[in-house]
Amino acid sequence: MDRYARWNALLEMLTDSGRVSVEEAADRLDVSQATIRRDFDQLAQQQMITRTRGGAVANGVSYDLPLRYKTAKHSAEKQRIGAAAAALVSPGTVVGLNGGTTSTEVARALAVRPDLNTSAEGAQLTVVTNALNIANELLVRSRMKVVVAGGVVRPKSFELVGPLGGALLREVTLDVALLGVDAIDPQLGAAAHHEGEAAMNSLMVARAKRVVVIADSSKLGGHAFARICPVDRVETLVTDSGADPAVVQAFRDAGVHVVTA
Repeated sequence: MDRYARWNALLEMLTDSGRVSVEEAADRLDVSQATIRRDFDQLAQQQMITRTRGGAVANGVSYDLPLRYKTAKHSAEKQRIGAAAAALVSPGTVVGLNGGTTSTEVARALAVRPDLNTSAEGAQLTVVTNALNIANELLVRSRMKVVVAGGVVRPKSFELVGPLGGALLREVTLDVALLGVDAIDPQLGAAAHHEGEAAMNSLMVARAKRVVVIADSSKLGGHAFARICPVDRVETLVTDSGADPAVVQAFRDAGVHVVTA
């Protein structure tokens, strides 16, 4: 296990329990206690955790992990969801795509579809995004037209937020918005932890003919601080096969088409 994989695992432990000792972390990751102490010290220097005598405690970790530390969580499910969501996109359309780990998998799946990367007239895909990493994924791996909304960068998610990006989004029309969310509930709708991200996502929803929410099963039935849109604005939910059948049925009862990958 390399350093960044260990850091991701340590942060996930803190997300679950709030406090982890050096001894416990070393046992679970099968490394020396000296290695864990160095990891804790380096994470503390980045203000990701708070160092304690003999261990560490969460420092807001459970609420909003930076994107680079969330890539390993539910990764297989997110890859399947990404492929299933990308399959819903037709050539020649305009797609809105926000940030997040699941959205990144959608971008990767779009980038390798040959029918979306032809230079033929009218066949190219246009992607409008407010996430720098999404734009980078598409620019280096495809011929798609990529439009980036402006704004202030949130380092935790690589998303651009604020009125500058909103000005651009109000001037475009999206055929479909593919939105990663922090939570979606059959009654409460889709939501994000950060109000700035939720505001940008809401604008994408307002400018889209169709809205597809992409969320692994851990996000279903949950809630987050800032609402993106009500559930009746969501046409399709793409999730993984681990979703609770009762929750899936609740979304279907609310009129949402559910795709399980």
